[in-house]
Amino acid sequence: MLFAIEHLEENLSEWLLIEYSHAAKIAGRENMVITNVTDEEDFRKLSKIAKVERASVREVLSNKRLIVLDPQAKRCLSPVDGKADVIVVGGILGDYPPRHRTSKLLTKFLPGAKARNIGKFQLSIDGAVYVAKEILGGRRLEEIPMIFGLEIEASRKHSVYLPYAYPLVDGKPLISCELVNYLKRKG
Repeated sequence: MLFAIEHLEENLSEWLLIEYSHAAKIAGRENMVITNVTDEEDFRKLSKIAKVERASVREVLSNKRLIVLDPQAKRCLSPVDGKADVIVVGGILGDYPPRHRTSKLLTKFLPGAKARNIGKFQLSIDGAVYVAKEILGGRRLEEIPMIFGLEIEASRKHSVYLPYAYPLVDGKPLISCELVNYLKRKG
């Protein structure tokens, strides 16, 4: 299964680069393409972790059977959706409360794609790739344990709270060690 991340943020922040990198490790570099990357420096950085396209997913993969992951979608992703060619994930860092940017910036521009949710909550980009990969591998969404909200201790007196859903892998939240270190450094 090919995963496409449609880059939708104005800038490629360090946080976003970390999530994209972790998503590429989860999917496999050969199974990941990052689309809509117009900035030359961003293109260069992202080319180190995955295949990169300057054009949007709607241009690059328009001849493929697409499923776009959108928390606002009416239907849940299921193993039978594995007949699609590409799972499209919005390259958007979450907002709290959610502003439904995936629907506004991605889903509405892919009218031929099937929209599916992986729960009505926001996941990190890498978390969404993990959950989709697990579902397409045969697990149902309700079989994937998740936690809602994650607190990262940045120092003895300060922590960073992430109000998103995180899949649990071996009882631990799926979050890149690199991101945890970044949050501690910036926190």
